Amino acid sequence: MRATSLHLTTTDNILTETIMKLAIIMPALDEEAAIGPVLDEIPRNIAETQIIVVDNGSTDRTAEVARSHGATVVREDQRGYGSACLAGIRAADSPDILVILDADGADDPQGLSRIVGPILANEADLVMGARSRSRAEASALPPQVHYGNALTTTLIKIVTGRKFEDMGPFRAIRKTSYDSLKMRDENYGWNVEMQIKAIRYGLRVIEVPVPYRKRVGQSKISGTVKGTIAAGSKMIYSVMRYGWKD
Repeated sequence: MRATSLHLTTTDNILTETIMKLAIIMPALDEEAAIGPVLDEIPRNIAETQIIVVDNGSTDRTAEVARSHGATVVREDQRGYGSACLAGIRAADSPDILVILDADGADDPQGLSRIVGPILANEADLVMGARSRSRAEASALPPQVHYGNALTTTLIKIVTGRKFEDMGPFRAIRKTSYDSLKMRDENYGWNVEMQIKAIRYGLRVIEVPVPYRKRVGQSKISGTVKGTIAAGSKMIYSVMRYGWKD
């Protein structure tokens, strides 16, 4: 979709009016029920916005529904959140800013202006949506997610000196900044790698508060004991891997 301008705000004031290219990357695994409404909620006043849904091996109609709602669909059969993000970014058509948005309905796409605005205003290179229980719907952030985030952000502070509020998936990064990070993690360590490298490489990183909703269906990670343990273990490992090694 092409428009003439992009109006973005972080409060009630218009920050900037310019023409930019955004690529919104949406990793998706069996999100047939959620992905259509999420795509419909994405603001359509953005100039030359490319929306890429990465089908990470779905067995349902995720890809078909995504296409019917106007998204470009990329298939990535190697399972893993990082693999899906990498595949989507490779498919992006020369964007200025990359946005990562989950396809499960938990992130509110209407927060796009809050996520992208500081980059357009040249106040940040990486912007992350910070969730909290006070801003989340009931049961949207189960205890295992809350405490897992607390542990991971504490460990990141130990290795970088920077304390993050959250490990939220809804985030935007300047494409040139992303390229400098040389991201490679293929699963649960993706966000950890990005945050640690961003600090170590001197990027301007900020967090902005965002609401968080109860996702549609069961989480593949926090919804099962196996998924919770696997994700938690990989995130801790990733702090050690990226905190002390290039």
